[in-house]
Amino acid sequence: MPLIPLLPIFHRLNREHFASSLVKESKPIVSVKWSDGRLRNTAGFYRHGRKRGGERVCEIVLSSRVLENLPQSAVESTLCHEMIHAWIDLVLKIPESHGPNFHARMKSINASQSQFQVSVRHQFPLPVKPPRWWGICPSCGLRLPYKRLAKGVACKRCCDTLYGGKWHSNCVLIYEPVINET
Repeated sequence: MPLIPLLPIFHRLNREHFASSLVKESKPIVSVKWSDGRLRNTAGFYRHGRKRGGERVCEIVLSSRVLENLPQSAVESTLCHEMIHAWIDLVLKIPESHGPNFHARMKSINASQSQFQVSVRHQFPLPVKPPRWWGICPSCGLRLPYKRLAKGVACKRCCDTLYGGKWHSNCVLIYEPVINET
């Protein structure tokens, strides 16, 4: 599924759950965007602070990698979660993460609709990057997948059984690239 535009969803959620408090003069007081692909382990985040010139920055960033193949309800749930953070920061002006104000708003939103559920932690499947290398033990032939090369790594099984648990150069893995047959 291609990435959907976030601003229409933001405006709808803002009207329905935040009394339009995250908009000033028809413009969001927080920017909303998709990540550039580097956000891999979390579905999104809210960030606030100041740039070097002193300009205030408030933004919600959703992970394109995590959310792109999930249903729209996952996008809405994540966006709404981050909007709660923005609301607490920009409207309530309280320094709080997942405290009582967050939980109260989350509970209120979840009780008022059934399209999605906001939670403190997501349970979305994370995309798994396949290994690029096979680490092969020259002693026993054990093949272990590695995402990157690591120097001096030895086969634990061989070091334990052949060398009393001590690292030995005879057990240092030899790397071969993984050949993807697709």
